Amino acid sequence: MSDTLATQPTTANKLVAEALGTFLLVFGSIGTALFAGEVVGWLGVSFAFGLTLLAGIYAWGPISGGHFNPAVTFGLAAAGRFAWKDAPGYIVAQIVGGAVGTTLIVLIGLFGPTDWLSTAQDGGFASNGFGDASPSGFGIGAAIIAEVLFTAIFVMVILGVTHTKRGSGNIAGLSIGLTLVFIHLASIPIDNTSVNPARSIATAIYGGLEPLAQLWVFIVFPLVGGVLAGLLHRALFEPNKLPSLQSEARVR
Repeated sequence: MSDTLATQPTTANKLVAEALGTFLLVFGSIGTALFAGEVVGWLGVSFAFGLTLLAGIYAWGPISGGHFNPAVTFGLAAAGRFAWKDAPGYIVAQIVGGAVGTTLIVLIGLFGPTDWLSTAQDGGFASNGFGDASPSGFGIGAAIIAEVLFTAIFVMVILGVTHTKRGSGNIAGLSIGLTLVFIHLASIPIDNTSVNPARSIATAIYGGLEPLAQLWVFIVFPLVGGVLAGLLHRALFEPNKLPSLQSEARVR
């Protein structure tokens, strides 16, 4: 029994894994957007998001569960798959990991071609945005609907493919990564795709005043989408986990 307990990841292990996974996601995908975006286009950037998430899930998912996204943490907690008391630590780790990712991109940019960094920052540093900050001029209403809807879809897929009995087993990570690819393909033109507040915070830090002023949309509404997905999944597929039903069962 002592050997089994020794192999269990500690809270510190889990938080480090969340920070590393979010770092990989942000550094790899935002790095692709900023360093190679003109070459690979939206298609390449979309695959960068999916592939970096896929790598993080297989590398550190067995340690922390592979959230790498506050909206996923909220969604799993709302679905009864994750303890709410552990959510703050995960979210702080995710934000730190994402911020380290964009900070290292900035450090690379300091040694890049003349004006590369200032040009990237003047362009918003791949931040999320609406109105004039939207890649295709979509307004705040479109950004809100897109973030709630696409985040909910993302979290619903995660909850489905990771179910202990009905899930996809070893290919769950592939399903999740490909879902993130399709989400970016569909929504980059709308608001540069968040579905992840840690990603949005990481880029807004260096994106300037407009991304910072609009950041609240990309914090609030992905979280709303994640919670709605968790509650919907719980009601549709795992009703035995609903608090009201559990209370009734205890009374009986």
